[in-house]
Amino acid sequence: MAPVLVLWLAVCLSGTWAVDRGNFKTCDQSSFCKRQRALKPGESPYRALLETMELTNTRLTLQLINDNNKVRLLLELYRLQGNITRVKINELKPLKPRYEVPDVLVREPPTEPLSVLSQDENGVVLSLGAESQRVIVSARPFRLDIMEGHDVLMSLNSRGLLAFEHLRMPQQWQVVPPHPYPLQITAKEEEEKVEEGMWEETFKSHSDSKPNGPSAVSLDFSLPGVEHVYGIPEHADTLRLKTTDNGDPYRLYNLDVFQYELYNPMALYGAVPVMLAHNTKRTTGIFWLNAAETWVDISSNTAGKTVFGKMLDYVQGSSETPQTDVRWISESGIIDVFLMLGPTPKDVFSQYASLTGTQSFPPLSSLGYHQCRWNYNDQEDVRSVDAGFDEHDIPYDFIWLDIEHTDGKRYFTWDPHKFATPKEMLQGLLEKKRKMVAIVDPHIKVDSNYKIHNEIRSRGFYVKNKDGGDYEGWCWPGSAGYPDFTRADMRAWWASMFAYDQYEGTMENLYTWNDMNEPSVFNGPEVTMHKDAMHGSWEHREVHNLYGLYVHRATAEGLIQRSGGVERPFVLTRAFFAGSQRYGAVWTGDNAAEWDHLKISIPMCLSLGLVGISFCGADVGGFFKSPSSELLVRWYQTGAYQPFFRAHAHLDTPRREPWLFGPENTALIREAVRQRYTFLPYWYQLFYQAYRTGEPVMRPLWVEYPQDPATFAVDDEFLIGRDLLAHPVTEEGSRGVTAYLPGKDEFWFDIHTFQKHNGAQNLYIPVTMSSIPVFQRGGSIIPRKLRVRRSSTCMENDPYTLFVALNTRGELYIDDGHTFNYEKKEFIHRKLSFANNVLSSVNLAPDAQFTTKSWVERVVILGASKPGKITLKTADGEESQLDFEFDASMSVLTIRKPGMNAGEDWKITLK
Repeated sequence: MAPVLVLWLAVCLSGTWAVDRGNFKTCDQSSFCKRQRALKPGESPYRALLETMELTNTRLTLQLINDNNKVRLLLELYRLQGNITRVKINELKPLKPRYEVPDVLVREPPTEPLSVLSQDENGVVLSLGAESQRVIVSARPFRLDIMEGHDVLMSLNSRGLLAFEHLRMPQQWQVVPPHPYPLQITAKEEEEKVEEGMWEETFKSHSDSKPNGPSAVSLDFSLPGVEHVYGIPEHADTLRLKTTDNGDPYRLYNLDVFQYELYNPMALYGAVPVMLAHNTKRTTGIFWLNAAETWVDISSNTAGKTVFGKMLDYVQGSSETPQTDVRWISESGIIDVFLMLGPTPKDVFSQYASLTGTQSFPPLSSLGYHQCRWNYNDQEDVRSVDAGFDEHDIPYDFIWLDIEHTDGKRYFTWDPHKFATPKEMLQGLLEKKRKMVAIVDPHIKVDSNYKIHNEIRSRGFYVKNKDGGDYEGWCWPGSAGYPDFTRADMRAWWASMFAYDQYEGTMENLYTWNDMNEPSVFNGPEVTMHKDAMHGSWEHREVHNLYGLYVHRATAEGLIQRSGGVERPFVLTRAFFAGSQRYGAVWTGDNAAEWDHLKISIPMCLSLGLVGISFCGADVGGFFKSPSSELLVRWYQTGAYQPFFRAHAHLDTPRREPWLFGPENTALIREAVRQRYTFLPYWYQLFYQAYRTGEPVMRPLWVEYPQDPATFAVDDEFLIGRDLLAHPVTEEGSRGVTAYLPGKDEFWFDIHTFQKHNGAQNLYIPVTMSSIPVFQRGGSIIPRKLRVRRSSTCMENDPYTLFVALNTRGELYIDDGHTFNYEKKEFIHRKLSFANNVLSSVNLAPDAQFTTKSWVERVVILGASKPGKITLKTADGEESQLDFEFDASMSVLTIRKPGMNAGEDWKITLK
C-alpha cells in the first residue's frame, strides 16, 4: 500500500477524531470568493440597454452593459407556470460556451405569456399575471424588483453586487503588487488588472491551472420583510440560517469531510442551491442552478438585535422593515435562477418539484430498520447478527455490507474467502423476508486483472486529467480511476453492470449504497478531484456538485433495469445535488457518537426535506467514537421517528448491535424499533404524498403553522406529515423536555397515554429512559399495524388499527410495497373521516384496482364520549352491532374487531 494511503488510514483509524480544517478552504483561500466578496454594496456598474429589449410570447431578452469594461451580457426573463420567474444572465458573445447545468430539471419548464404594462427611458414594467404581480426592470443601474400590489417580494441587484467575470484570452500578466496608497484606476486598467489566483491557484501542495482564467458569477437578492431563511444544505447547522457578516459564507461544494464540526458554514457531502424565505405573510424560494463551487452570504438589518431591542424599536416607532439580503457567488457557469413566489410553503414545494421532480417512492421495506457497520466480517457474521435480531425479538429489514465485503476493494465483487457463497447468504435472508445492501463506490481500482477497470479504460470512460490521460487518485483500493458519470453512455454501461449475470452473486433482495461520490480523492485538493480534470470538453470545476447525483442516478437506473423495470430501487447516496430526490435516500455522513451530533441530525434532515429530499437519516449511534448506552438508546428513539432509520459504526469502534448493552437497554431499543414498525402504514402514505406533491415527510413546524412566529426557529422537534409531532430527548441525563405544541384552538394527544393537551403552549414533559414524546394532532386519523413481526414484509397482510383524534380526516394508502405497478393504478387510496358521530372510509381513487387481505381489527377514538351503541354498515349494505370499551378517565373509546376489509367502503356509527 502506498505511503500516502497508509498515512491517511493511520489518521482515520487513530484516536484523534476531528476534522482537519486546514484541509478545506476558507473564502479567503478560494480566490474567486475572496475576489467577489471584496466587492462592497454600492451602485452597480451594469445598466440595461432598453433599446435592445425583445419580447416574445414566452420570454423577454435584454442586453446589459458593464460601464467599467464595456462587456455586454444577455438577460433572459421567463414567466413560468405555477408562479415562478426565471432569470438567466450570460455573456452576449462569450469566447467559448459557458457551462449550463443539464439533467437536473425534469423538463424544459413550461412558460406563460409576459406582457408590458408600461415603459419609459428609466425601465419597463411587466405583468406576471396573477394577483397584480409584476416585474420592474430598472435601467440605470440595472435592477429587478418583483412586486405584488404595493409589496416588494424580492429585489435583484438592489445592492449592486451583480458580477460576471467574462472569459478572456490568456496573457502573461504579472500580479499587481499591493500599493501603500490608493490608486486611481481607469476603466481600461480595471479590465487589465490581474489578481492572484485568477489564472492559477495553489492550495497546500495542489495547483489549479485555470486555463480559462477567471469566470465567477455573482448576484444579490434582497428580501423585504424577511427575517428567517432556510435551506442550502448540506451544513451541520441550525435550521434557520445565520447571518455570515462576521465569518465565512455558507459553502456549497461536495466534500468528504472527516468527522465534521457542528454549527459552522463549512461545506459537507452534498449541495442543494435552494433557499426558502418565510414570514407570516408569505413563503418564497430561490433556486440557483449552478453546479460549480458556490458560496452564499446572508445579512440582515435585524441580526444581533435582542428581543428588547426589537421591542424598543416598536415602542419608539422605528419604521425600519426587517430585511434579509442574500448573495450567491459561483466559480463558473452562468446565472440561472428560479424565483419561486409561493405564496404558501406548500406552493413553494410544488413549484420546486415542478422543476426538479419529487422524492422517489421507495419500497415499503426501506422504511423499516437498517442494521449496518463497517464491516460485518463474513457470511457467518451476517448469519449470526440476523439470528440475534430474532433471538431478541427486534424487527429489521436490511443488513448492510461496507467495503470489506469486496475482493480487495474491487466493487461488483465478493471476497472469495469471507463471502464465498453470497447467493446462499442472500437466500437465507430472503427466506426470512429480509434484504441486504452492499456498497458500490465510484472509484475503480487500477488493476489489469479487474474486469470493471479494463472495460472502463478500453471504452475511454474515465475522467481525464488536464493533459489528456486517465485521471488517477488515491482512495480505498489504492490507485483508482474515476468513471465520467456526466456521460450518458458511461451511465448506461454502469447501470448494465447491476444485471444479475454481470454482478455475480446478486439476487433481487440485494440493494446498493453509493459512498465516496463527492468524489472523494484522498490525495486530491480538499480530498476531492482536481478542478482542471476534464469531463469531455468541460473542466471538473463546472460539474463538481453534479458528480454524486450522476452516480446515484446511474445506480438507481441499474437496479430498475435488472428487474426489467418492474421493481423499485433502493439506493443510498452520500453526495447529492438538486434533483437527487428522484433517485433515493441520503444520509448525513460521518457523524460522531456525541450528544450534539444527535441534536444536529434534526435540523440537518429538516433542511433537506425543505429542498425536496425527504428520505434522510443520520447514522444511529454515531459513526465515529463509541456511544454510552444512554446516548445509543436516545438515538434509536430519535431515529425511529426520522425518515431513514439506519444504525452504522466505524471499523475501529466496539460492536454495538442492539442487544450488547444489557437487557434493560435492549428492551428500550426494541420498543423504539417496534414503534417504528407500528407506524409504517403512516410513513408509507407520507412517502406516497411526497412522491405526488413534493411536500416533505419530516417537516418544520412552521410549514403547517406558517403564521405562528413561535415556530419559525424551532429545530429540536418536528412534524411527521401534518399529524404527528415528535420531540425526541436529545440531552444527556434529561428528566424532562419542553415541547411547543402549535395551533390555537387545537388539541394534541400523547400517543402513549392518550392524554389530551391544548395547542399554542409550551408543555413540560417529565421523561424517563423509556420516554419518546410524540403527539397526534387533534382532527386526524392515523392508520397503524400493531402486530409487529420480524420484518415489514411479514406484516403485509396484517390488520390495521385506526387511531382517531376527533373531529377528523385521514387517509390510507396500500399497494404491493415494492413494484412500479402503482403507476398502472394498482393501489388502494382511501379517505377516512369522522363527523357527526360517523366514521367512514370512501375511495379516493375509483379508477385504481388493488386488493388487500388486510382488515381493520381495532378503532381507537381519542377524546370521545361514551355511546349507547355502535353499528357497522359495509359496502354490501349489511349492518351489524359492534363491541366496544370506554375509558372514561381518558375519554378513549376502543372498538374491537369491526372486521371490515381495509380496501372497502364502510361506515361506523356511534349512537
